[in-house]
Amino acid sequence: MTAAWTKSAWRSKDRIQMPDYTDPAALKAVEARLSSYPPLVFAGEARQLRAHLAEVAEGRAFLLQGGDCAESFEEFSADLIRDTYKVMLQMAVVLTFGAKLPVVKIGRMAGQFAKPRSAATEVKDGVELPSYRGDIINDIGFTAESRIPNPERMLQAYTQAAASLNLLRAFSQGGFADINHVHAWTLGFTQDTPGYENYHKLANRISESLQFMQAAGVTGETADALHRVDFYTSHEALLLEYEEALCRIDSTTGLPVAGSGHMIWIGDRTRQPDGAHVEFCRGVQNPIGLKCGPSLSESDLLHLIDTLNPDNAAGRLTLIARFGAGNVGEHLPRLIRAVEREGRKVVWSCDPMHGNTIKSDSGYKTRPFERVLREVREFFAIHAAEGTHPGGVHFEMTGKDVTECTGGVRDVTDENLADRYHTACDPRLNASQSLELAFLVSEELHQRREAQRAAG
Repeated sequence: MTAAWTKSAWRSKDRIQMPDYTDPAALKAVEARLSSYPPLVFAGEARQLRAHLAEVAEGRAFLLQGGDCAESFEEFSADLIRDTYKVMLQMAVVLTFGAKLPVVKIGRMAGQFAKPRSAATEVKDGVELPSYRGDIINDIGFTAESRIPNPERMLQAYTQAAASLNLLRAFSQGGFADINHVHAWTLGFTQDTPGYENYHKLANRISESLQFMQAAGVTGETADALHRVDFYTSHEALLLEYEEALCRIDSTTGLPVAGSGHMIWIGDRTRQPDGAHVEFCRGVQNPIGLKCGPSLSESDLLHLIDTLNPDNAAGRLTLIARFGAGNVGEHLPRLIRAVEREGRKVVWSCDPMHGNTIKSDSGYKTRPFERVLREVREFFAIHAAEGTHPGGVHFEMTGKDVTECTGGVRDVTDENLADRYHTACDPRLNASQSLELAFLVSEELHQRREAQRAAG
């Protein structure tokens, strides 16, 4: 994996979706400071996540990956981290019940500060300025000064990521994640909520299972797995100066590890086989995600798989499909068949968010919930037809009660979008929509399990 690789080798490759800093000396100083800081995550944690994802690749676990589209310096608080984490735990319990499999939980948190953009500039009221590329790069304020890339922002991103990880570890190991507490939140949420009657019935079935386990003596006090959880962080490895500065050598294996997050991924816009982002990611031992959009050819995918996972190790590479509702049948089967034909070991995950973004009549960028759900269902149906494992789902969501995606049981309408449209970049599912989607995915997993059982 690391033959002829150095952590700075990406600098000789084409830079895509990365800023041009105007003060090289200031950039160099920031990189030097970051290089002296402790890593945010540790190699042993990344290896543990790879082992969990290997179980997903083999069909013995399921992946839930979710969180913010772009973390914000301004919208940063313990309450926001707690609320998003809480919803992810609720989703994981529901999915575990439906799949009857362990759920690997990965947040888009503690590092998701940079965003690729479809255009280098944006225009407002006749004024054209460089695009906002995430708080780690520039400021969302629409002024010429705000949009200048500032390397000092990397230091603030590091500090915020460290604080987020500290709190997430406390939540995961300190009793907050006890399965009975988590399910009680879900049970209360679905009770007496119009439109949630079927979900409440499923929640009651989960309650019965937990009551049986307690009667058999399996509780948070007797089984640590019911009281604590493993929770990992991930982000798109877009800003490679930041990634390189936090890259470390694992003292156990002697291999490099990205110290910025447990899992990093390569976006659909930056997956050029000979590009800088693939070059950096191929050399670190972390689990790697690869976004797969409609323009990805079978030959390029196989080339990327061989570059990023030359040892064909299960758990190393997650392919995150993002085609858009109605387009999955045209693209996913050909990629699955190419991977299966060559015997490559990957996790298949569904990102039903990025291919379903539209501009509403009111002018807001949004994602209709029914399109998100349709893409998930198409993803499952195609894997059932191909005889492969639908390994996971990848959502942009928040624990806040935002109105950014239309639809769902609570029926967010176009007119509602202005009420609580808080995202700095892309529209996110709110807590209600996220949990609703978890129930619907759980039903898909249950039906798949029953079909497999009937087939013997």
